[in-house]
Amino acid sequence: MTAEELWKSSGLTGTYEAWPFGEAPDKLAGLVVQGIKTATCSAYDLYQINNEPLPQAGDYSIILNSGDEAVCIIKTLKAYVTEFNQVSEDHAFKEGEGDRSLEYWRKVHVNFLTNELASVHKSFDENTKVVCEEFEVVCRAE
Repeated sequence: MTAEELWKSSGLTGTYEAWPFGEAPDKLAGLVVQGIKTATCSAYDLYQINNEPLPQAGDYSIILNSGDEAVCIIKTLKAYVTEFNQVSEDHAFKEGEGDRSLEYWRKVHVNFLTNELASVHKSFDENTKVVCEEFEVVCRAE
């Protein structure tokens, strides 16, 4: 199912963004559908460089798998910018990965953010700003 088909079948109105999760789109989309993953984060600098608006509460996103097929629709409940070293245990748990600890989250996200920022010739450090987003699933693809 395409993003457009899922959006039309959902009965929702307004606009949406469609995107896959970074390094493991199928695995992470699966965690979202199961209700385990209810948060994500990305590098703040990428929004600035690409001149993209930051996510806002009430935004809709269609999560895609690695084949660009729509998996579900999420609604952003909360979005905020913080430094990497200020991300909370609660946020790490909501990201739903590994053992859901802050230690695991930091280890995985140091690599992820380092690679993301390197792609735009930026470097990562503990004070790098990240955009943290919390969401809920509002529609699943059939």
